[in-house]
Amino acid sequence: MVGLSFVAALFVFFWGFNFLKGRDIFNRERIFFVEYNDVSGLITSNPVLIKGFRVGQVKNIYFHPAMDGRLVVEISVTDKVPIPSNTIAKIYSSDLMGSKAIELILGNSPTMAAHNDTLKSAVEASLMEEVNAQVIPLKNKAESLLSSVDSLVTIVQALISENVKQNLNQSLQSISGTIRNLESTTGNIDNIVVQQQSRIASILYNIEMISRNIEQNNSNITRTIQNLTALTDSLAKADIASAVRHADSSLVQLNKLMQGINAGQGTMGQLMQNDTLYRRLEESAEELRKLLEDVRLNPKRYVKISVF
Repeated sequence: MVGLSFVAALFVFFWGFNFLKGRDIFNRERIFFVEYNDVSGLITSNPVLIKGFRVGQVKNIYFHPAMDGRLVVEISVTDKVPIPSNTIAKIYSSDLMGSKAIELILGNSPTMAAHNDTLKSAVEASLMEEVNAQVIPLKNKAESLLSSVDSLVTIVQALISENVKQNLNQSLQSISGTIRNLESTTGNIDNIVVQQQSRIASILYNIEMISRNIEQNNSNITRTIQNLTALTDSLAKADIASAVRHADSSLVQLNKLMQGINAGQGTMGQLMQNDTLYRRLEESAEELRKLLEDVRLNPKRYVKISVF
């Protein structure tokens, strides 16, 4: 019993010691190596995370055997997580206190990294570096602005001489006179408004009456606009071009007819150009008149009355 108790205590001590160091002796782990030029305060037992989920820890940190200044970080990752071969191990600050951790940014390679492989490395910029990156451009701009302001002040001091001061005083006096003139003009306008108040009221009354008449005849105006709209729609739908073409054709034919009449062609042309028919008609009318006169004077020549 003493021996079993000692072995159990030894096992619990071993398990607890590894548990406090972040190791799980019941899960298989893979070892990966990452090379950095600067570990930025990373220490052993710092966590290894994937999207915020802890999958391992930093197992060891030591100088590269080539002694060229590089540091090798040995990390252990649980065997349950597939790690592509192009995964990046990035050192970053895990909290505001500056604690460091390694985030595994999984790649898209179909080939998985094997035990004891070397992963690509990256280091997140520190807070001071980020601040310097933001502040230094502002500092440069501020220095440039101050230099420009100094130059501007020097130029203004050189320009402001006695003549310039006198011109400025004269300009201020002119501005004061202009303001007084504006005050006088506004006073005159006020007087005109007071004197013509009745006329202004009459004009406003007439405008109001016109607006009332427009409002009362709104329906008539609407119908008129609708009629005009209907008329324009009808004109738009009508085949005006065809009517114009027919009218043009009729005018051409009428023109040809008139030309023929003027040239003496056809019956109308003969009537218009040859007066023989006119004279014969006139002679026939005269003969008819004489016949009617003779019938009136001597009816017995033409009408025979017999009595039975």
